[in-house]
Formats: sequence, structure tokens, C-alpha cells
Amino acid sequence: MARYRGPVEKIERRFGVSLNLKGERRLAGKSALEKRPYAPGQHGQRRKKVSEYGSQLNEKQKAKFMYGVSEKQFRALYKEGNRRDGNAGHNLISLLEQRLDNVVYRMGFASTRRFSRQLVNHGHILVDGKRVDIASFRVKPGQKIEVCEKSKKNVQVVRAIELTNQTGIAPWVDIDADKVFGIFTRLPEREEVVIPVEERLIVELYSK
Repeated sequence: MARYRGPVEKIERRFGVSLNLKGERRLAGKSALEKRPYAPGQHGQRRKKVSEYGSQLNEKQKAKFMYGVSEKQFRALYKEGNRRDGNAGHNLISLLEQRLDNVVYRMGFASTRRFSRQLVNHGHILVDGKRVDIASFRVKPGQKIEVCEKSKKNVQVVRAIELTNQTGIAPWVDIDADKVFGIFTRLPEREEVVIPVEERLIVELYSK
């Protein structure tokens, strides 16, 4: 299944929660979810009973859309997380958080993961001084992530940093906003990653 490229606010309305798919509109309280907090479509305001399988599928879909990964990538990450020691669900979230596009977003250099993925794919991001244009690149603790010199004055990057100064950055990254670089200091603890996803249901889905 290809990565979703349609209207992202419809996705948030479908699940009834903010997935941080919009930047300034969300922070300004102008997102479609704020205005119309019900599912899109003619029958969106009807209450629907969700089965156990439906609940599990919804959690997987929310995580997929939030991190912007394909079904194939998501399944591969789950399998790797399941092979590792510890909680499979927590391992999955940790692996998703290590993606380069997500780290750029967590550092506040992009207001959405979609824009951070664009920055990476177009070659605007350096990892330890080397250009990396693969969004799924796995960042390791201690690595330096930097916006390349010609893009540091990009209007969207500057605005994203301003918004980050208002909302704060993730505690597992350390940034220098003036020089537009940051260090991925450590892997996050699960309780630090505040996302509207119950990974336990995802594990149950894939365990069938």
C-alpha cells in the first residue's frame, strides 16, 4: 500500500484525535478537527460501534499516518521490534522515533513530519556533517542533525523553530536553534513519547 498523500485533516477527523499532521493551523486552533469534531462524509456524525479488530486496526492506522510510513515499512519495524528484548510495542515506538524525518520534526526544524520528510528527501539535512536524503535513516544516540547552510534561512524552517520555542522540544534531543543543529542525545522512554496511540492493540493485531 502506497503512502497516503490526500487531505490529512480528513484522517484526523476520521479518528477523532490530532495526529499532528498540520502545523500552524493546528497550533492556532483552526484545524478542521477543531471546527468539525466528527468523521468526514454524509454519515460522519453517526455513532458507530467498533469491533475489537476495528480498534486494533485503528491504532495501527493512526501510528502509520502519524509517522508517515507505508504498510510495508510499518510491518518491518514491528517485526524488528518484536525480535528485540523487552516490550514489542515500546520497541516499535522507539524505532519509529529514530527515523531521520521524525528526529528533524522532534528537533523543531519542521512544523510537521511531512515537511521534515520533504527536507530530508530534497537533501537539506546533514547527519554528522554528511548529507542524508533517506527519510527512514535510523539516527543513533550522539549523532548530530543539521539543516544545511543554504536552507537555514528557509522561511518554513525559521517559522518552525519559532513555533518550537513556544511549545518546547522533545527531552531526548538537544538543539542550538541559532545554528540550526541538534544532537539526538538518547532513545526516548515510552512515557515521554506523547502520542494518541495504544501500541498494545497494534501488538495484538499483528500477533493474530
